[in-house]
Amino acid sequence: MGISRQTVHWFKISGARAEVPMKLSAPTSVADSFASMVEDGNRDFNLQDGSRVAVVGGGPAGSFFSYFLKNMAGAIDLDIQVDIFEPRSFSRCGPAGCNHCGGIVSESLVQILAAEGIVLPRSVVQRGVESYIVHMDVGDVAIESPVHEQRIAALYRGNGPREGGDAALESFDGFLQGLALEKGANLVRRMITGVKTEQGLPVLEFADRDPEQYDLVAVASGVNSRFIELLDDMPSEFEPPLTTRGHICEFRSTEEEVRRVLGDSVHVFLLDIPRFEFAAMIPKGPFVTVVMVGEDLDRELVETFLSDPVVQRTFPVDSTPCVCSCSPRINLGARKRPYADRFVFVGDSGVTRLYKDGIGAAFRTAKAAATAAVFHGVSADDFERHFWPACKLIANDNRVGKLMFATNTVMKNSRLTRRAMLRMASDEQNSDQAAPHMSSLLWNMFTGSAPYTEMFRGTLHPGFLYNLARSVLVSMLPGARGAVPEKRVA
Repeated sequence: MGISRQTVHWFKISGARAEVPMKLSAPTSVADSFASMVEDGNRDFNLQDGSRVAVVGGGPAGSFFSYFLKNMAGAIDLDIQVDIFEPRSFSRCGPAGCNHCGGIVSESLVQILAAEGIVLPRSVVQRGVESYIVHMDVGDVAIESPVHEQRIAALYRGNGPREGGDAALESFDGFLQGLALEKGANLVRRMITGVKTEQGLPVLEFADRDPEQYDLVAVASGVNSRFIELLDDMPSEFEPPLTTRGHICEFRSTEEEVRRVLGDSVHVFLLDIPRFEFAAMIPKGPFVTVVMVGEDLDRELVETFLSDPVVQRTFPVDSTPCVCSCSPRINLGARKRPYADRFVFVGDSGVTRLYKDGIGAAFRTAKAAATAAVFHGVSADDFERHFWPACKLIANDNRVGKLMFATNTVMKNSRLTRRAMLRMASDEQNSDQAAPHMSSLLWNMFTGSAPYTEMFRGTLHPGFLYNLARSVLVSMLPGARGAVPEKRVA
């Protein structure tokens, strides 16, 4: 039995100075009976029975929001309509079903999803990731999870790359979308051509039918959608976040060859290449996904990376040329104000984690937005008080993340510090007693399993500073200039 709206609103008003008579016997709906007693005192900004919610984008952020909105509304017997506008089909391979993402789900998010009753099926997970192998020109080191949990999943956001052939692939985004539809959301495969407001309510325009009015619009279209351009005439608070370009390309081999060369590991490359931040090589069945991040990525930088000897020795020998590629924009910061009256921006459209765990940020912001809408209201004030704190937490953490990546850039551009980092991580991985200071830092930097703030605090630990200084001194000694032996995962 769900929690009644009477109960919810009673808790919301229980601290009021005066008692309000409750005429439950009147022939009115539960929503009408309690509408005047909500927290902000303004029933116009509260979802009622029959309220209509438009969710623009059916990727993880939109699906999570729809899932939680319907779930929470059902818990208080609130009957609302949720329309997910997503013209793409995630059952299609290549660009038609792609969401421009490397496709890594962190161990922390897997645990959170499991706690919500969302268990990723084996058909969605293309490869379970057991370790990260960091490659530099001075050597390689394999880093296992510091907590010895092997729950990181490599997956496809759509139905795999173009020319997927007969590969057995299932979409992660399609799976989440299916959960939202099971909760009662509607999938609308229609392109939105305009957005306006009439009498204080959002109105969506279409090329093939009359405009439709909604009580709330949740924008979950990311930063690569043309929908964002439709908001140019909307209030200035919708100013989009700062972005950069990434590069993703898919290479096809055989599942046997991919497993032989890459194993069950994500391979990360920290190379001294101008404008290059880092890159990852992710095994997914018969495919290898290569994700690059850097400043002003262009064809020249991509080719420089792919032709580097360190990268070449890690590629499957029989891999075909890139069968599918894209250069999506990547959100580098928070939208100035990811909400307004009856508008809320979730996932990449609003704020996401810097370079990592975008799906985790989509989960957190979507749940916070749904909670605010159902239990508090859909005004800008409601979202500021009950949604923005979750966004601000991510945005503030990203500031620390920018400092961490800036420091990483300085260290990886020096051969001495590269050697010291590798030596320190290798010593930790080859000792059962050594505290995994550098190993934890590198693991969390590339998996997104921990906040940047927590990682930064770890770098201030006396043990980390001592061992790093020691590794630097050892790397400076005569005879210590060779590559550090890699610790391989059995």
